[in-house]
Amino acid sequence: MALTRTVTELAEYLGGVVHGDGNVAISGLGPLDSAGPDSLTFLANPKYASKVAETSAGAVLMAPGAERYGRTIIEVANPYLGFAKLLTLFYTKPHEAVGVLPAAIVSATATIGDGASIYPGVCIGKNVVVGKRTVIHSGAVLYDNVIIGEECTIHANTVVRERCRIGNRCIIQPGAVIGSDGFGYAPDGSSYYRIPQIGIVVIEDDVEIGANTCIDRAAIEVTRIRRGTKLDNLVQIAHNCQIGEDCMIVSQVGISGSTKIGNHVTLAGQVGVAGHLTIGDNVLVGAQSGVPSSLPANAAYSGSPTMPHKEWLKSAMTVPRLPELKKTVSTLEKRVAELEAKLKLISQGS
Repeated sequence: MALTRTVTELAEYLGGVVHGDGNVAISGLGPLDSAGPDSLTFLANPKYASKVAETSAGAVLMAPGAERYGRTIIEVANPYLGFAKLLTLFYTKPHEAVGVLPAAIVSATATIGDGASIYPGVCIGKNVVVGKRTVIHSGAVLYDNVIIGEECTIHANTVVRERCRIGNRCIIQPGAVIGSDGFGYAPDGSSYYRIPQIGIVVIEDDVEIGANTCIDRAAIEVTRIRRGTKLDNLVQIAHNCQIGEDCMIVSQVGISGSTKIGNHVTLAGQVGVAGHLTIGDNVLVGAQSGVPSSLPANAAYSGSPTMPHKEWLKSAMTVPRLPELKKTVSTLEKRVAELEAKLKLISQGS
């Protein structure tokens, strides 16, 4: 049965303030352009404020001070966050525990917590521990001695290799590989000797890992992803890296070995980070940037090699003018050469 709540009830749930008719019934959510009278929408970007006047939504989540256009609204400090919480309320249901289903391969020495769900095709090795209410979908493989915390979701075809540890409430999307061997080889004449990677990966609580992301085990000790960090799809984190708390690492980022990332760092899409560096807390690195050296905390950077973001913006504005500037320089060089020739003739005449 569909969930229905009044605007007043939703405001109480979010800790917001109602302006307008608090008795409007809301049974779903939608965008400004297409939400109907029984749906709630939101305005997070002032760029789209005029659409509030045009929307057919029954109510709008808005920040304090925004133009209401006579609509029923719920005023909250962060409409985007409020909308996310309502998406959870309306559309996310608790997982129904199914236990260990037939065709799952589970070692007799593994420990499976109460309320866990292990789907067909899962392979769980020796001495593995799976926490309470954790869900492991088909095709996932947990090598020997892996520990998975409580209320995790491990999606299909994920691989967690031996001895790696995952905390509570983590979400791992399909195809991720946790604990693959780090890329370590010692030169041996004209060839390379493979260095055994004997460390592990530790994923702390409330971390989310995107599809087909790879996190390499440490050469000796620990590759660590700290609490609350979110990794997008197709991210590569090399051996011995330390990623701080509440970081956002976007698709196709590559982080080389033994690099340390601080807390609240954002690496936008396709950022490449060299090895053995330190990136300070609260750093933002723009998309497609190359990071060849350590970055101090509390700043934004862009470009390849990276520079302070404002300097990069100035440089980027110059690039389209380079053909014109080249032509101007060539003209000036020609004029300078002509002037030098005239001065030479004058000096010879004197």
